[in-house]
Amino acid sequence: MVTGPSTVAPTPSLLPTPSPLPSPSTTEAAAGVVRVAELVDPAWIAEMAARVDVPERAMAAYAGASVAVAEDFPDCNLAWNTLAAIGFVETLHGSWNGASLADDGLVSPPILGIPLDGNGTIAVRDTDDGLLDGDTTWDRAVGPMQFIPSTWEIYGRDGNGDGTVDPHQIDDAAYSAAVYLCDVGGDLDDRERWIAAVNAYNPSVAYNNKVVEVANRYAEAG
Repeated sequence: MVTGPSTVAPTPSLLPTPSPLPSPSTTEAAAGVVRVAELVDPAWIAEMAARVDVPERAMAAYAGASVAVAEDFPDCNLAWNTLAAIGFVETLHGSWNGASLADDGLVSPPILGIPLDGNGTIAVRDTDDGLLDGDTTWDRAVGPMQFIPSTWEIYGRDGNGDGTVDPHQIDDAAYSAAVYLCDVGGDLDDRERWIAAVNAYNPSVAYNNKVVEVANRYAEAG
């Protein structure tokens, strides 16, 4: 465990890197159990969340996911502020349209995007028989990090160690987003790779620019 993850903004701007805390138990580590919300010191989370105006529960997921993914992709250099920026732009940290983020990390009511029916969006026919999004005709983005079902099927991860993979649970969603960004982007200290990774997450120049703006704002405030 660490008190806070290494933090680098898209236009590299370093924030303090706190010192390590005890690691998870050997048994859990060997079993591949990850609980991202427990990987970062609560005092660090509370202080940083207050500085950047991010809910503490969401900050625990973003910061912990950036720590956890370094085990899978040690050369990725994904910083928490990138995940937090995506979470803000996608769903206001799980609060979009009256939703709320509970202490257990579940967002309620579930956040569902618009049908990807080609009307102002790419057209994505249903891939999950409506299991995740309730739509058996078109896919919809789901959860606080807005995954489409076909991407979730590939990248979905258990981020809270409960044995299930749920896009509506913020630890699972943040950890899965981290894995996705690192897998498609490579070394995210490289600005062009960072841009490519965020563009792969949502292929829109306006979206990319907004994530850059928010990520840099978090870095500067932190």
